[in-house]
Amino acid sequence: MSIQDVIREQVTSNDVVLYMKGTPQFPQCGFSSAAVQILKACGVPDVLAVNVLADDEIRQGIKAFSNWPTIPQLYVKGEFVGGSDIMREMYQSGELQQMLQDAGVV
Repeated sequence: MSIQDVIREQVTSNDVVLYMKGTPQFPQCGFSSAAVQILKACGVPDVLAVNVLADDEIRQGIKAFSNWPTIPQLYVKGEFVGGSDIMREMYQSGELQQMLQDAGVV
């Protein structure tokens, strides 16, 4: 399986996927930490968190997969949402909570 196939499988077989630096318990950058906190604040019970620092192939592959240059990256029901800045804006406007509710995640 190619790395693109692996990523496609991850984002389509899990409701919420966060590609991040580190883990939810030990984020390795401020943006990843913020993304985790936003998902917690939204009450998301189950997130597949993929530590891109543990696998350089995933780290590079996810950027090509989404055509988005930075990490973290959030996917909900297979749809690319964005990085931590977009997540923060969507959270503050209530759009992220609504998206998660509409997707049946929370």
